[in-house]
Amino acid sequence: MADFVNISANELPELIASGNAQLVDVRTDAEIARGRIKGAISMPLHLLPLRLQELNNGKTTVFYCHVGGRSAQAAAFAAGQGLQGAANLQGGILAWAQSGGEIVA
Repeated sequence: MADFVNISANELPELIASGNAQLVDVRTDAEIARGRIKGAISMPLHLLPLRLQELNNGKTTVFYCHVGGRSAQAAAFAAGQGLQGAANLQGGILAWAQSGGEIVA
């Protein structure tokens, strides 16, 4: 698998503010219904191979899940398929919430 970077919940707000990030939530629809990071694209992990071409290769793509395991798999897969700037949100949405990040419905 190709390399990807890990992004901490504390680093994410600056990346979002730069306008150079796209967030991809790889959790299930049921998990997403409990809340997500504002502006995130819903793309459950099992659909990633079918929908990878929808992502913007010119931006840093930050994948996230609940605690970071599935999103690390997603980032590794996407990088392996040639997606530039693949990243994993360490600790997932749980770390985001614990750092004070906004969760929206």
